Amino acid sequence: MAKALVVYATITGNNEDVADIITEALENQGVEVEETEMTMADAADFEDVDICVVCPYTYDEGALPDEGLDFFDDLKEEDLSGKVYGVAGSGDTFYEDFFCLAVDKFGEAFEQTGAVKGADNVHINLEPDQDDIAKLDAFAKQLVEKAAQD
Repeated sequence: MAKALVVYATITGNNEDVADIITEALENQGVEVEETEMTMADAADFEDVDICVVCPYTYDEGALPDEGLDFFDDLKEEDLSGKVYGVAGSGDTFYEDFFCLAVDKFGEAFEQTGAVKGADNVHINLEPDQDDIAKLDAFAKQLVEKAAQD
């Protein structure tokens, strides 16, 4: 059975919702999932799973979550060869060019680990709606399919 770790950072609760939706979608496909808040996680935790997911919020003009800076730096140093990763997060389109920038920054960090991208980054405006839930379900399905190929 594949194992996944879903790590999120949230202020408003929207990214916890995103993480919950992804966790449920992965569990529905028979994946054993652990979901945890970023301050309680260590980047090395990804070494023990097949599928690595991060759901970060973007603060202000493209900043990473303050509580996730060490996690982000540590992630770039990990060797996650053979793992599959995905990044999804909520942002606010009010910030235009900075919308969900942390999602893309975490995607770039994962690229440095040797992990394989399992699905395109998902950007969600504010609280996930029905369309977003469908996107996140598809995202989770792609991650599982990619993990099964390796």
